[in-house]
Amino acid sequence: MKKVLLLVTLTFSVLAVQAQEVSSRAKAMRMMTYAKPEYMVKDIKVLADTMIVYSLADYVIYPIGKWENIEQYITSTQLQWYRESGYKNFYDSMSVSVNTLRRLDDSYLDMYRSITTGRVEMVAGRITDPEVVLENGVHAGMAKDDVFKVIFKRFPKSYVADIAVLKVISGAGEVGQVYTFRGNKLRHIGIISKYKYY
Repeated sequence: MKKVLLLVTLTFSVLAVQAQEVSSRAKAMRMMTYAKPEYMVKDIKVLADTMIVYSLADYVIYPIGKWENIEQYITSTQLQWYRESGYKNFYDSMSVSVNTLRRLDDSYLDMYRSITTGRVEMVAGRITDPEVVLENGVHAGMAKDDVFKVIFKRFPKSYVADIAVLKVISGAGEVGQVYTFRGNKLRHIGIISKYKYY
């Protein structure tokens, strides 16, 4: 009798997990229908408390905008940045000249000027300062619904209620932003990159 009861319990557990996976995929497919056209969303995945949005938009590749040099960005923000310059090692033991801009709260942006594109490219970053605003208008401290409204025209609130991390990744998966929520507020923004620089 115990073996039958154990077998029934395991069967229901497996079915529940499969139903949850279908539910996550259905949620992702429905969210795609709500995506704004300018974000050119190609796929969405929902994994537990994380939503991953794959986008072809320039906002993803150039989160702070398109600049020919770092000084242009510093001037445009009208914020006090502390600048560090140096070389950092990246893939294949390559040394790359990287500029780090810091704020007093330890928010930072690592960037370099690409010889290929002639533009400032992002290497990494972590933004907690609400005064640092991305090109798409997102900043730390925003309400979670307002962050989702930047990418989606509308959406069922129940679909994003348990999302703690929103990743917006470029189509090739090389660059992106990671929006981390605490409660109903955007706690911090991470900028990630897997470029092979230069």
